[in-house]
Amino acid sequence: MKCEWVQENILLYVYNELPDDARYELEQHLARCVECAAELKASRQFHAEISRLPVEEPSPNLLASSRMRLQESLETTEQGGFWQRLIFDPGAWLRPIKFAPALAAAILIVGFAGGIGVTYQLMSNRSPIEVAPAGAPDESSIAGIRSVDQKPGSDQISIKYDTLSTQQVEGSLNDQRIQQLLLFAARNNYNSGVRMDSVDLLTQKPNDVNVREALLYALRYDSNPGVRLKALEGLGPYVKGDVRVRDAVLEALVNDSNPGLRTQALHLLEPCWADGSVRTVLRKLAENDSNQYIRSQARNVLAQMPEID
Repeated sequence: MKCEWVQENILLYVYNELPDDARYELEQHLARCVECAAELKASRQFHAEISRLPVEEPSPNLLASSRMRLQESLETTEQGGFWQRLIFDPGAWLRPIKFAPALAAAILIVGFAGGIGVTYQLMSNRSPIEVAPAGAPDESSIAGIRSVDQKPGSDQISIKYDTLSTQQVEGSLNDQRIQQLLLFAARNNYNSGVRMDSVDLLTQKPNDVNVREALLYALRYDSNPGVRLKALEGLGPYVKGDVRVRDAVLEALVNDSNPGLRTQALHLLEPCWADGSVRTVLRKLAENDSNQYIRSQARNVLAQMPEID
């Protein structure tokens, strides 16, 4: 594997978009190439810096124009050469094999032998889980969180996470290492179950500024409704005292795709029902919301409120 290919695909690796086989090959290359390992570290540091910035939703016009440009680019892209077709379209060169049974049998035998060899190499090179040393881990070195577990009847939490090898750290929720990994998992992990566990634990310390930011981020942007609901529950006590939390809960009430989460958001806003912005949203929901239950609940809330002169 050449350094050029690794550096072209290193961002896909950081964002967990590489297929398993390509990911394994890239990790093997990184283990023996100092320059590419430095490139990976720089990419992760850049990713960590970007992750700290607020995420803005693209406008519908930008999405539409981007999709049109992408479609035009795909339609005008020239076909690649033989080697590109060999790598990215194996079906094109495998089709003639059906007319040559002997050749197909030979390829099958070679592939079977190669598979055995690769499996043996993987098993012999697989590294055991390492226990991380004391001190907070460098976020830019974390590839992903594998699991988050709390020991029953205690405040001890065990987190397994990946760098170039899987590591594990244990400690209480007050431990800086544990908090940092939970914050990372809540924002970046590709496993929704891990995000759910992380957000659930973070709701125990919503007074922390970084924790509250992570819960707001999860409520607004997480693709899993269960994770968003956990974040909403953790933010509930701060709806009245924190304007950002109130606004985020209002956004969830108006825009979230999950009816159960919207209903929960409506109930959590009870301490702020007299607020002008909340009244405005409730009136809009009572008039034309597509969900009949939300519409009737908004009307009931407005009926209970005294009129403002």
